[in-house]
Amino acid sequence: MSLSTLIKNTENHIKALFENEGTGHDWWHIDRVRNVALRLAKMEGADLEITELGALLHDIADHKFHDNDFSALPRATRAWLISQEAPLELIDRVEKLVMEISFKGAKVATETTSLEAACVQDADRLDAIGAIGVARAFAYGGANKRLLHHPDFKPTMHDNAMAYASDKGPTIAHFYEKLLLLKDRMQTNSGKTLAAERHQFMEAYLKQFFKEWEGQG
Repeated sequence: MSLSTLIKNTENHIKALFENEGTGHDWWHIDRVRNVALRLAKMEGADLEITELGALLHDIADHKFHDNDFSALPRATRAWLISQEAPLELIDRVEKLVMEISFKGAKVATETTSLEAACVQDADRLDAIGAIGVARAFAYGGANKRLLHHPDFKPTMHDNAMAYASDKGPTIAHFYEKLLLLKDRMQTNSGKTLAAERHQFMEAYLKQFFKEWEGQG
């Protein structure tokens, strides 16, 4: 099987799995991450096919939807690629890539070990900020019955992945625990450039949110 056929099969498989997902982790999120990751890969000189395959598979078994089992993602990635009779070297490479994508807490380092992983990680984080990032944050919060905001709740700078994954705080706190941190954690120069405008949008959004919360808007 050619790599292009494997990518197309993977696209069809992921689209079927996630097309009607309602928490902001749907097919269109994955498609946006794929497109932005490829854009970054072209600017940074990364392998386009590995980048695309990693982007398509980066959420195939997100720990958030598998009882915080962080092994679910690499296991599902490997199982899918084995079912497609992909070469072992490719399977190992993509499995390692997808394991390096997720944010795991404000005080947890998430450095990447390949340029392709850096492009996918940046693309995934770019989709978590800006206008779409705001929409996705509230979609996820609503689906999980989280408060919009509570003025007495203090954001937590988590120092381990399980603490971060188990947090049930309000959605506004999530901006401070993750979203506002992402601009300075982009791995590629191209990602840093794209993140700047999206970060500014979130700052403006939060300023307006708190103005209206206090009845001043």
